Amino acid sequence: MSELQHGFDEALISGYLDGELTQGEEQRVRLHLEDCAECKSMTDELRRLKEATMTTEFREPEDTQWDETPRGPGSGFFRTFGWLILLAWIVGTVGYGLWQTAIDTEDLFEVIIVFGFWLGFGLVFLSVLIDRLKTRKTDRYRRVQK
Repeated sequence: MSELQHGFDEALISGYLDGELTQGEEQRVRLHLEDCAECKSMTDELRRLKEATMTTEFREPEDTQWDETPRGPGSGFFRTFGWLILLAWIVGTVGYGLWQTAIDTEDLFEVIIVFGFWLGFGLVFLSVLIDRLKTRKTDRYRRVQK
């Protein structure tokens, strides 16, 4: 069905089936479906597809199938070591920035702006990290693999 031939497209029919149209749009589609066998057939097909989708049941996998821990001692070591290096880099970078600020006060305004941005960004990241660590034990999706 082309939009030009019928005046609307499949998205409008989908909205009609979902009950998301305005009263005027719904009436326009309903009147068109009374006269157009092609669109009525497509609407019936979309309705059957929607009903089949909504009634499909999915089996939820067991918790043991969603394991997110490292698969072996090597990957566990590299993950831990990687986080330690990243943490040391962050501490070193912040320390160096503070030291440079204390030594060179000529461009203090620019340093404050840049430092404020990174401090704010870091605090937001830290707050998200703290929330994630607090909810880690009760998070239903913590073992979901990508």
